[in-house]
Amino acid sequence: MEYDAFVLLSFGGPEKPDDVMPFLRNVVRGRGVPESRLLSVAEHYMHFGGVSPINEQCRSLLAAVSPGLGMPAYWGNRNWHPMLEDTVARMRDDGVTHALGFATSAYGGYSSCRQYWEDIARARAFVGPRAPQITKLRQFHDHPGFVGPHVSAVQAALATLPADHRETTRIVFTAHSIPVGMAEQAGPHGNRYTAQLNETAALVHAGAAPDLSWDLVWQSRSGPPQVPWLEPDVNDHLRVLAEKGITDVVISPIGFVSDHLEVLWDLDNEAASTASSLGLGYVRAATPGTDPRFVTMVRELVEERTAGRPRARLGTLPVWDDCPGGCCPTLQRPPRGD
Repeated sequence: MEYDAFVLLSFGGPEKPDDVMPFLRNVVRGRGVPESRLLSVAEHYMHFGGVSPINEQCRSLLAAVSPGLGMPAYWGNRNWHPMLEDTVARMRDDGVTHALGFATSAYGGYSSCRQYWEDIARARAFVGPRAPQITKLRQFHDHPGFVGPHVSAVQAALATLPADHRETTRIVFTAHSIPVGMAEQAGPHGNRYTAQLNETAALVHAGAAPDLSWDLVWQSRSGPPQVPWLEPDVNDHLRVLAEKGITDVVISPIGFVSDHLEVLWDLDNEAASTASSLGLGYVRAATPGTDPRFVTMVRELVEERTAGRPRARLGTLPVWDDCPGGCCPTLQRPPRGD
């Protein structure tokens, strides 16, 4: 297959206060979420001046990746400008015929993988018959270029804690919670999202601090309370750890590739406040962002398709270039904050 462009696929976020409510309405379009709920979430954005960092992070990643791709690079979002529909139209006008798409999510599941395929299909239908094809690059939860930066970040975080507290220090890995029914149907055989996250957590733990205990917990839950979501929530888990005599925690947000709003609000604000109230030492490890290893990983994923580069992997879960048919059916789409 010949590919003549690269496109970064992301979630999108507001870049000024007037963007916040229109952005949130885009996020929950068609789901009947009450305006009062959106106003509550909007306060998180206003805490940061009405600006989500995710768009600037995408610009930085694209600028870092582009020079080594050997093809023109584009960027399109699901929920805010630049919208993917507009990006695909520009690609058509530039003569692009078949692009490779990199989504800013490492894992399988509806919101983290299949919905990006749906974004592509919707954008191509909007543009019409001459819309370029877009092939999404594979999931990368166990790629050394993703795992390595998380390992280094956990090691750096641990170095800030008292050395004599090491025996009572815990590593807590976090990812976005999703409805339990959605998790059970993730991937062709179910539970792919949670299986991949557990494998990533085990790999980061082994590389960073194999002598410490670790847990995988969840953050950023939304949606009606009667729908069960993955638990425990990170704040609830911190309370349990404090009761068990844990003195210090390192929070590693392995579910994310950059320090966007859900990391900053849910972990640096809410979870940090919970830890402080419990007397826990607390430090949050960084995400990959534009770490050179992560940038190289993106280029290597492209080269797997364009030059037959062997897959670089640290895990053992099955992996494929194109998702099998019937993967990750839509049960309920969780509203996402960022």
